[in-house]
Amino acid sequence: MNNETSNSYRLGVDVGGTFTDLLLIDERSGKTYSAKVPSTPTDSSVGVLNGIAKICEQNSIDPRLITHVMHGTTVATNTVLEGTGARVGLVTTNGYRQVLQIARSFVPGGLGGWVSYNKRPLLAPLELTTEANEQIDARGNVVTPLDVDALRASLEMLKGQGIEAMTVCLINAYSNGKHEQQVREIIEATMPGVPVSISSDVIPEMYEYERTETTVVNSYVRPKVSGYIHNLYTQLERQAPGVKLHVLRSDGGLAAVDAARANPVALLMSGPAGGVTGAQWIAHQSGFRNLLTFDMGGTSTDVALIQNGVAQARRETRVADVTVRAPSIDVRTVGAGGGSIAYVPELTKALRVGPQSAGADPGPAAYCKGGEKPTVTDANVVLGYLPSSSRLGGDMKIDRVLAEKAIQPIATALGKSIHETAEGIINIVNENMFGALRLVSIEQGYDPRDFALIGFGGAGPLHANALGRLTGSWPVIIPPGPGVLCAYGDATTRLRDEASRTFIRRFKETSTAEVLSILDELTAIAKRALHAENIADEHQTVDYQLDVRYQGQGMRLSVGTTHAQLEADGISGVAKRFDEMHTQLYTFALDAEQELVSLRAIVQGPETNVRAEQLPKGDADASRAVLEDSTIFVDGAHHKAKIYDRYKLIAGNRILGPAIICQMDTTTLILPGHTGEVDAVGNILISPNV
Repeated sequence: MNNETSNSYRLGVDVGGTFTDLLLIDERSGKTYSAKVPSTPTDSSVGVLNGIAKICEQNSIDPRLITHVMHGTTVATNTVLEGTGARVGLVTTNGYRQVLQIARSFVPGGLGGWVSYNKRPLLAPLELTTEANEQIDARGNVVTPLDVDALRASLEMLKGQGIEAMTVCLINAYSNGKHEQQVREIIEATMPGVPVSISSDVIPEMYEYERTETTVVNSYVRPKVSGYIHNLYTQLERQAPGVKLHVLRSDGGLAAVDAARANPVALLMSGPAGGVTGAQWIAHQSGFRNLLTFDMGGTSTDVALIQNGVAQARRETRVADVTVRAPSIDVRTVGAGGGSIAYVPELTKALRVGPQSAGADPGPAAYCKGGEKPTVTDANVVLGYLPSSSRLGGDMKIDRVLAEKAIQPIATALGKSIHETAEGIINIVNENMFGALRLVSIEQGYDPRDFALIGFGGAGPLHANALGRLTGSWPVIIPPGPGVLCAYGDATTRLRDEASRTFIRRFKETSTAEVLSILDELTAIAKRALHAENIADEHQTVDYQLDVRYQGQGMRLSVGTTHAQLEADGISGVAKRFDEMHTQLYTFALDAEQELVSLRAIVQGPETNVRAEQLPKGDADASRAVLEDSTIFVDGAHHKAKIYDRYKLIAGNRILGPAIICQMDTTTLILPGHTGEVDAVGNILISPNV
């Protein structure tokens, strides 16, 4: 092992449905090391620890030198999707016991959705819901004091019903959390050891249903997420004493261990957020500020939009039919990945792909792990896009014969050749992913032709060129480590926390000074988590978000600003920007007065020192990187292609399509009529030939 104890390392870990990706950064030099190991769905921490052992052993690095581990996790997401969360009890204000049942009267599935809609069981069932006799008004004034004795009696009745987590959400608690804090103290005395989430801590914002649902989800996933993080941290401590574990939040920031365990609802989109933050770093290094991100893994594909170097965000996070009021990067997910299974329904005889996936176990047939069902990966192998000579993760064999055997039954059912069938599978999955890209671009008022497309994930570079053709987004950017870019995002993101407050005022009813005063208070609250990590004020940055709507409307938009900008432009500048945002999204602005709804302060720690690799300069000739000749099937015909070793490419090299570029963590396909050029920091920029 490396005995240079002056070195310290920062590790990014992203757990996907098929692979766990790791990126290790030398904090002194900025040099990076990457590794990929199979995920372990039954216990994700096993795959993480296997990956740490592999990356340290391969590079002769002592794991005790790892000082920080940044981790993107899907534990919270999967807990909601699989319905395996805690048995949750709920305390509401008297008269609001049915708040989750009534919800917003929304039935998914269009006009006829109500015919077949079966409502999901409540995460906090009615039999575990009790009411507190209390009342606080919208301004925070106590109307009816809390009836402590009655509450204790009702909690005693719930005590023996196997409750694993408790939630408290009282009406108007966003304006005054005093009663919720009292209720929490009574619960802790009545039910020792049961974790309690109160809405005034989790989300002190108005709208009782959204606040209740969000706080209940926090309780629902809390025991499982808390246990997972605790176990992982304990194991890491044994390998690297004193290591600091941080978990990626849905909004692209990092949360410390205690914050992540207490507020796991902020982690629901933790996994996908890592890829977007990694793409932001790539954008910063390579000079591209407007990007569509395309992250294709083994199970699903995540897409997002970055404008002027900043990822688009939203105030709601949706997982299945559960929607919570928690900030997240605006990532849209479609069930299309390398492991997506192709099939031909008996009734329609029409080819379908996904959303069912072969996952990590048994995986695609070509992985030689016992899988037999035809997948997107198998189709790529049959078409020659994923050569048999490739080795995923450096040591996983690809078997073309097994891939062909898996695809053949589909070809027989369709009456097509095996190559035509495989290309049909690829075309369908590409269209599915194009639909997701439309959601974050065209349907948000953005023209995808104004953006570059960055393809990453284990399967992204195989499909990115084709997605570039569909969207018209050029160049298509393949970053240096596309298969581990999510881990790159985990490793390079910053500690982050926020504090918010509902503040409903028409613009003429308040002033810039009053708004700034409240934002200063919220900033002090948000800074507590960073102070706990010993990050000084001078190393923190502060941004504000003001939620604004037209008076009389329910829809609101978040307008970003800073202290300096707010002082310079005043709240009138915020009103002007709100009108501009409304026009972009809906093509018009109303001649109506704007109204503030919520104020929010967002605090971030310092950026991580990671240098972008500077490749040696060369000319257009990339022949030194050619490994062998091959043949691929594209657009209904066979084409001769060359296979390249990415690690032998240097800046300035041009690769004429059709071509295949292999590396440890992924394989890149350049289609006929396109050329890839290597830039100074190692990106491959693919553009159509003029």
